Amino acid sequence: MNEICSLFLLDPQIHFLNHGSFGACPRPVFETYQAWQRRLESQPVLLLGRQFAGLMAFARQQLGDYLGAAADDLVYIPNATYGVNLVARSLALTPGDEILTSNHEYGACDNAWEFVCRQAGARYLHQPLDLPIVSVSDCVEQFWQGVTGRTRLIFLSHITSPTAQLLPVEAICQRARQAGILTLIDGAHAPGQLPLQLEASGADFYTGNAHKWLLSPKGAAFLYARRAVQPLVQPLVVSWGYSADEQTTTGSRFVDLLQWTGTYDPSAALSVPAALEFIQAHAWPSRGRACNALLCQALRRLQDLTGLPGAYGERATSCALPPQLAVARLPAAADLIRLKAGLYDEFRVEVPLIEWNGQKFIRLSLQAYNDQADVDQLLAGLEFLLKEQRIF
Repeated sequence: MNEICSLFLLDPQIHFLNHGSFGACPRPVFETYQAWQRRLESQPVLLLGRQFAGLMAFARQQLGDYLGAAADDLVYIPNATYGVNLVARSLALTPGDEILTSNHEYGACDNAWEFVCRQAGARYLHQPLDLPIVSVSDCVEQFWQGVTGRTRLIFLSHITSPTAQLLPVEAICQRARQAGILTLIDGAHAPGQLPLQLEASGADFYTGNAHKWLLSPKGAAFLYARRAVQPLVQPLVVSWGYSADEQTTTGSRFVDLLQWTGTYDPSAALSVPAALEFIQAHAWPSRGRACNALLCQALRRLQDLTGLPGAYGERATSCALPPQLAVARLPAAADLIRLKAGLYDEFRVEVPLIEWNGQKFIRLSLQAYNDQADVDQLLAGLEFLLKEQRIF
């Protein structure tokens, strides 16, 4: 067990190799979160009625500085899926409009777009992308084959959930801007794994989670909107931030409409500055590099165990791979339900098993609390259970 483990609240009996699903909040950040909750309950009117705007402005500024965005160009939201819904519901789609995405997207966000497009008579189209991505230029050209004169918006993950691919979103956003096509990037896995400069990214809209790789409490995420497209955004809930004469209370109509949607607990968002302080204090970039080294070792061992080629291939460029999240192939005959249950129940390993495009994968997402023992336990469990299923 490494020294970082004691700073997290995770069950020490579990080999937790699934940081990517819901994250894990460090103990000092969680204590800050609880302190905000106690402060809220001690005088709710003071915090929500008189201090809220200033406290949230500070939290937005801290996050904006980290993400390379102005504080008034982003708002806190509960999760990245909420951000996708905000943008999808804001577009006045008409019959025949097209939303273009890839075949590597997160299912909940696919559902949001399918719902909105069905209501409007629009089409939600999945452009196939290779696994692995061989080069940025090839990926951009392959994706652009799905663009037509009816493409209204391009929706893409920065880091894909089922396949752990780093998509060239900056290049695609730049090309889309030249073509007059809006872009929305789902950065659920990006903040904290990748260095981000949202204003320079070229994205019109970018939504991401703070509760995953930024180590914040659950319920902290953000939506960024480029200043020129902010008037397109409509709130999912209309509350006190709305004003018919468009007079603002925060100085930003975008923030007014989305920041206050009725009484809620803002403690998770207010704890984001503490999470950013934690990352800085504990040299997180270097810990991410250590995670990457452990991850690469785990992938090699998984290939040796299964005898299957790596998911990313020999020609895949390093720019197509996120540093702390990756998939490895599993045998086609593997029973993923039994395998996942066995890994957890018998070996105390928490890890997702995924079926995508007829292929089976195990997805590893490593954080600084992981160590060699976690990887060793995973390999031991997989070898035993695959033999038990008579895979080899």
